[in-house]
Amino acid sequence: MNIHMHGSTPLWTRPAFPAVQDAADVAQAHVCGSSDRTCPVEEQGPERTTMAVHPDGLDIQGIHSLEVRWIFSRQLTAAMTEWHRRFPAETLTVEDAYLLEPHLPGLSVKVRAGRALEVKVYHGSPGLLEVVGRVRGRLESWQKWSFPYDPPSQDSDAPTGWKPISKQRRITRFSLAGRSTHARVPRLGEQPACAVELTDIRTCGETWWTLGLEATGPANTLRSELEAAAAVVFADALPGGMELGMANSTSYAQWLRRRPSDGGNAEP
Repeated sequence: MNIHMHGSTPLWTRPAFPAVQDAADVAQAHVCGSSDRTCPVEEQGPERTTMAVHPDGLDIQGIHSLEVRWIFSRQLTAAMTEWHRRFPAETLTVEDAYLLEPHLPGLSVKVRAGRALEVKVYHGSPGLLEVVGRVRGRLESWQKWSFPYDPPSQDSDAPTGWKPISKQRRITRFSLAGRSTHARVPRLGEQPACAVELTDIRTCGETWWTLGLEATGPANTLRSELEAAAAVVFADALPGGMELGMANSTSYAQWLRRRPSDGGNAEP
């Protein structure tokens, strides 16, 4: 089995918060932890890097990740679940809510399980992940911050512009130790590693499923962690001769902005 990591082919220009004017101010207020505080933007060459400031001294660098994901507009099959069950995994059900309006280009904003506000900034695509004959998907670089969130009272109406998604997740974390990669149940705070997630999605009466890989840790380890995990996970062919291709390779942020009739196959 051959794994190919293709060269850099950026998809979007990395956004800066000021470019989205008032809409960005909403995200900035959450990231900074104060309604009257704005986040400074630091110039670094031709692109800008967004820095978050928090009064409690949270890490302004956030978490850097390298991700690839495929999303399909049908029910998750038992065969696919069994294929993923080769490895130990943590299973959980969560209800997430994603901000769709106002549209914040290059940002993904969600409330995770009603307990944390997560803000992700897209930093471009370093290329493709390809396992010949089985997998081809677009790699995406992200930077994420997570902050405690106080949900509104239970009898409050859902805020306009947010889309709830119910997820049944099965997550295995792979870590690269020397030249060996081993799977285990995730543990908080352990880096570097690559999480492999198989998830059943339900939203607006529709059923979807997704398979994603997310490597976290120091920047110089992300590619090797993801590549090593992919080599182990896709060593066995997908059930029924299935292939994961570019037509279904997308992030949650992109997928949520497509019409259900597109079947998750439209390019951004």
